[in-house]
Amino acid sequence: MDLLPKDSSGLKIIPLGGFGEIGLNMAVFEYGEEIILVDCGLMFPDASMLGIDLVVPDITYLRDRVEQVRGIFLTHGHEDHIGALPYVLPEVNPPIFGTALTLGLVKAKLKEFHLDEKVDLRVVKPRETVTAGCFSVEFIRVTHSIVDGCGLAIRTPEGVVIHTGDFKIDQTPVDGELTDLATFARYGEEGVLALMSDSTNVKREGYTISERAVGEAFHELFPKCPGRIIVAAFSSNIHRVQQVVEAAVASGRKVLLNGRSMIANVQIARELGYLRVPEGLLIDLKELPHLPKEQVCIISTGSQGEPMSALTRIAMDDHKQIKLTKGDTVILSSRVIPGNEKTITDMINHLYRRGAEVFHEQVSEVHVSGHASQEELKLMLNLTRPHWFIPVHGEYRHLVRHARLAQKVGIPAERCIVANNGDVMAFSAGEACIIGQVENGRVFVDGKGIGDVGEIVLKDRKHLSEDGMVIVIIGIAMYNGQVIYGPDIVSRGFVFEDESQDYLEAARKVVTDKLAELNAEVMGDLNEVKQEVRATLRRFFKKTIERRPVILPLILEM
Repeated sequence: MDLLPKDSSGLKIIPLGGFGEIGLNMAVFEYGEEIILVDCGLMFPDASMLGIDLVVPDITYLRDRVEQVRGIFLTHGHEDHIGALPYVLPEVNPPIFGTALTLGLVKAKLKEFHLDEKVDLRVVKPRETVTAGCFSVEFIRVTHSIVDGCGLAIRTPEGVVIHTGDFKIDQTPVDGELTDLATFARYGEEGVLALMSDSTNVKREGYTISERAVGEAFHELFPKCPGRIIVAAFSSNIHRVQQVVEAAVASGRKVLLNGRSMIANVQIARELGYLRVPEGLLIDLKELPHLPKEQVCIISTGSQGEPMSALTRIAMDDHKQIKLTKGDTVILSSRVIPGNEKTITDMINHLYRRGAEVFHEQVSEVHVSGHASQEELKLMLNLTRPHWFIPVHGEYRHLVRHARLAQKVGIPAERCIVANNGDVMAFSAGEACIIGQVENGRVFVDGKGIGDVGEIVLKDRKHLSEDGMVIVIIGIAMYNGQVIYGPDIVSRGFVFEDESQDYLEAARKVVTDKLAELNAEVMGDLNEVKQEVRATLRRFFKKTIERRPVILPLILEM
């Protein structure tokens, strides 16, 4: 790739999330003084992000360019593509374009944040084209694990960029809406400057199984279940809910929706006509005790074992209305998100303790992926025949493997761009290169705080969780620097105080001896006293017990 000057007036594509990671999808398309954004997603915290609720992209790059942003284009309604909108829109609030269900889910989310009246939502149908500044964007139907998913054909002054969004090529989709291969091929005939393609399933050979296979598994399994059936799925997977409903009808069961997001999303999908539920099928919680167990199917959230989710509370026998008994069946109809393996395993163990039988993707075809496998990825490459290829949506190893797959279908290695978040990919006169980096990263959401928790705070939390905390309370007379109270030592998560009084007394003596050595000048400087106490205890704990607790001296002037 030839190096372009940094002041190039060509097209710039800048990922602010979703490159080298799963989730947090957000990409900037910039030409001259005009910008559009593709997706605005969040990431759920991993085990190292202690106390963090959500992770959203760092939009520092956009803050000085707010007036240049012409629109946000959403590929589909999953949280990793729309979830950061409530945190971004207070600062960057252009029109938002998406299909009907996508914007229905967005509107419900914005309502929680009292933003629904402040945002311009514009519904677009597949094959419709939207003009935003110098960009024109056509929405192209794709199949995925959510209704109304679309890829985008982004026409720029430098050429057409195809962004697939999340997709697979399902030849027998539940709603009959096929991936629009003809439109992708039409752009391939016209000429595609660059293809940005979903890399999530690049390691899987062959083709991804059709969603209909799950419905067939439900129809086979439901009649064999003697008690209640609980199906846990993502609330956004309307196709999956539809297939549970159909299997319930076929086996003579009523359906109960369990979980706030499940109830809300089903209502939205029904209102928009994406979900067909026969009249009288849905029941309320108060009707549950009056129905025979073999006539009940519950569709629930909580498939990832989230601590406060509906299914976890059922598994822990902590749900007020739903109690599992022997003969009940639980179906986990979703993939295991990396990092959730332990919580899901623990939940399954608790479900078995309640007497339930549990089915999941490792033992039955109760879940299929919504992402393209290798042969589908090759087909997308061959249909669009891009001049440049940019793998997106995956960890770095996925991006590298996708680039290698592209090379197998004839795209030269030098025209495959494996980028990182923040990289500025510049395109001009058919040439391309990475010309630099912009500020990027992750912003942590902790309760109502946004961005006030950083890596240093997380490091402190990790330290506290591993080694505990010791507080040393000392009262020092202001007039002569003499110790008149303490030292008193309190620990949490370090040693069990009731059984370690002798050890804590030894630590107290070490501090007392150290304070006796300090001269009046040092004792008059509270910061110096804190440093001496902290260093003394750190040496004592390392020598005697080889632990490194957080030591907090609390010096009181009296």
